[in-house]
Amino acid sequence: MRRSSMHKGHQKDPRIDHYIAGLPDWQQEVCTKVRELVYTADPDVTETIKRTDQPFFTLDGNICALLGTTDHVTIFIYDPIAPDPENIINQGQDNLTARGIKVYQNETINEPALLNLFKAVIANNRAGGWRKVAVRGAEKLQE
Repeated sequence: MRRSSMHKGHQKDPRIDHYIAGLPDWQQEVCTKVRELVYTADPDVTETIKRTDQPFFTLDGNICALLGTTDHVTIFIYDPIAPDPENIINQGQDNLTARGIKVYQNETINEPALLNLFKAVIANNRAGGWRKVAVRGAEKLQE
């Protein structure tokens, strides 16, 4: 994994800088805000490129990924059980491995809700991953 330059005390991957720089201005703003929030959730987050050119943020497993498209940015959340009490997830709610948040131009990100979602994903990752957390939860229900 290539990393260089600091991002408020964190290693910044220049490939992600390049990815973000290639997006329209409004998408750059969305991606930069997501990047800041994921680091706010935990300073130990690592960023890298997976699937050829897609920015991923990880810590003991995937947290999220970014994808700029023609008319929106998708924030992929790699935890189908992390709570979303403010209903910011608007894509793939029934997906078995990941869900998404589509952000369109002139939409505002609910930053506190997204930060809490990132914190929940990280907590599940640190507890062994959402699959193990889900199994433990099911076992407790059977007791």
